[in-house]
Amino acid sequence: GRMSRPLRLQFAGGVYHVTARGNDRQAIFADDEDHARFLTVLAGTVARYHVLCHAYCLMGNHYHLLLQTPEANLSVAMRYLNGVYTQRFNRRHERCGHVLQGRFGARLVDGDAYLLEVCRYIVLNPVRAGLVAHPRQWRWSSFQATAGEMPTPGFLTVGWVQALGGAKTQDEGARRYTAFIEAGIGESGSPLDKFGSKPAVGSEAFLNRLAEECRTTRSAEIPRAQRFAGRPTLFQ
Repeated sequence: GRMSRPLRLQFAGGVYHVTARGNDRQAIFADDEDHARFLTVLAGTVARYHVLCHAYCLMGNHYHLLLQTPEANLSVAMRYLNGVYTQRFNRRHERCGHVLQGRFGARLVDGDAYLLEVCRYIVLNPVRAGLVAHPRQWRWSSFQATAGEMPTPGFLTVGWVQALGGAKTQDEGARRYTAFIEAGIGESGSPLDKFGSKPAVGSEAFLNRLAEECRTTRSAEIPRAQRFAGRPTLFQ
C-alpha cells in the first residue's frame, strides 16, 4: 500500500498515528510478558529520541501509537523501537527473522478535533474487535492512565490529550477524556474514515499546505513547522 513509501513527512513537533503489524498476520505479543517488554522498549525509545507518546494500544498481532517528534526523527526512533523489540521477542521465543511486517505505517495528524478522534480510535481498538466491552478492561492501552484511573507510566504524556478538550484542571481533563472516549463506543463510523489511506489527517487547509510543502521541498526533513506551534500546553 501507499504507507510503505519512504516517510518524507518528518516535522519538528509533528504528531503521528503509527501502526505496525505482525509478519503474515502472526502474533507480535504472545503473552503479557511480551506486552510488558514492548512497553519497556517504548519507554527506552521515548527517552533516547525525546519522542512524546500520547496514546498507545497493543493488540495481538499489531499495535497503535500516537507519537510526537519534537526533533523530526520518527524514522530513526521507529527503527530502534521495532528493531530492539524484534531482537527481544526472537531471543525469548527462540525464533529468528522478521516479527513485524515491512515498515511501520505513519499518518501525520493535525488539528485538535482530529487528534482527539485518533486518540479515541486507538483506545477503542479492543472494543471494536469484540475483546472487551469497555476500554478500561483492556490492560494494554493508555486509556486508564489518561482517564486518571491508574498511575501514569513515565513514558506516557497524558496532560496534552486531557488539555485538548479545553479542560482547566487535570481532574476535569480526565473526566472529559473519559466521556469523549465512551461516546464513541458503539458508533459505527468515525470522521477518520473519509481519509482512507491518505498519509495525513487534518483540515483541508492543512492537507493543501502539506501537499505544497512536499512539492517545494527536496530535503527529507523540514526543520521548523510553525503549524504545530498552537498545541495545548501541558498542565503544570
